[in-house]
Amino acid sequence: MPRYVIERDIPGAGKLSPQELHAISQKSCDVLQSLGPKIQWQHSYVTADKVYCVYIAPNAEMIREHARQGGFPADRVSEVNTIIDPLTAE
Repeated sequence: MPRYVIERDIPGAGKLSPQELHAISQKSCDVLQSLGPKIQWQHSYVTADKVYCVYIAPNAEMIREHARQGGFPADRVSEVNTIIDPLTAE
């Protein structure tokens, strides 16, 4: 199944409190549960003004539907073509 990186523009994301991050995460999990097992959230990276999320889903439209139902942005949805790491250099 394809893997996606979702870029979410969220001004002040890096200043969100643990409680706010918990609430956002819970909302995301609630929506994921309603959408079914074909979409999975792997993890996210929070920066100053963006959140980058890694998901597995059958298509980009399901990612966008998750964002619509959750009430958070999905400003850019990019399918991952290849994963590289230091072992790629060997």
